[in-house]
Amino acid sequence: MDKRIERQLAFSLEIDKVKNVFRQTHLSNSGRNENDAEHSWHMAIMAYLFREYANENIDITKVMLMCLIHDIVEIDAGDTYAYDAEGLQTQKAREDAAKERIFSILPEEQKTEFLALFDEFEAYETAESKFAHAMDNFQPLILNNSNNGGDWKEHKVTAEQVYKRQGRTKLGSERLFEVTEQIIQDNIQKGSLEK
Repeated sequence: MDKRIERQLAFSLEIDKVKNVFRQTHLSNSGRNENDAEHSWHMAIMAYLFREYANENIDITKVMLMCLIHDIVEIDAGDTYAYDAEGLQTQKAREDAAKERIFSILPEEQKTEFLALFDEFEAYETAESKFAHAMDNFQPLILNNSNNGGDWKEHKVTAEQVYKRQGRTKLGSERLFEVTEQIIQDNIQKGSLEK
């Protein structure tokens, strides 16, 4: 077997580990915690489904690939809960080290391609990265809403914290932010989110 295929196979097995990284978000209707692979798959399908609501013209294939690879680094870095102030302080450093190790398994030009895509997602500057981030915010929001705000209640998350995180959703999709606003308001009224 040639070295290129060996490296691609090694990467394919390495990313299988993302199935063992569990998030704080629960599956819909009070299910178990979702893993990163489920989150990424769900986001990618949602991106395709909701692409008509992107603020700008987007390359949907690129967006979907961003959705699929953005959490691979959590194999090493672990999942950082969106409302964990302490964990967020070290997240970038942990993820930078992880992306270098994990993407270095690939042949050089694929490593470069994946690093560029990951960095584009993180930079939040292109239409594609803004829409991919909108999906990264919207996906756990709808799951949490289906669980009557259970994850927010468990972690004593306030409406202000959710608005701060979700505020950037509108950079990728004004329309999906309108839906987000409605979900947040409904959860405030139900008492699932503290004011």
